[in-house]
Amino acid sequence: MADTRLRTPLGRALGLGSAKEGVGHWWAQRVSAVALVPLGLWFCISLISLAGADRVTLIAWLHGPVAAVLMILTIGAVFYHAALGLQVVIEDYAPNEATKIAGVVLVKLAALLLGVAGIYAVLKLAFGA
Repeated sequence: MADTRLRTPLGRALGLGSAKEGVGHWWAQRVSAVALVPLGLWFCISLISLAGADRVTLIAWLHGPVAAVLMILTIGAVFYHAALGLQVVIEDYAPNEATKIAGVVLVKLAALLLGVAGIYAVLKLAFGA
């Protein structure tokens, strides 16, 4: 192994810098967070307006195209944003590379599975429960 004291600062830094991928991830997190602000407000207002409603009322509400589309967008944005955030946490705190890779893959698969299940449930209720 080469003695690092004999290498120039540039030689020591090569391969340790930015992979030029972090900016895209950062922007995706910010855009999904901004999208979740109006979607989250809409969702909270909808829940408040539907408080105490029965199943028939909820299904009638989801039969509307605006409600169904906004619910699908909310589910997609929530799971996408959650997967991005958990990926950062895993990458920062995983003790080794194998744990990091396994954790990120598991989080992405879980987010995909739960997101698809949620969207399927909305579509099923919206188009004929």
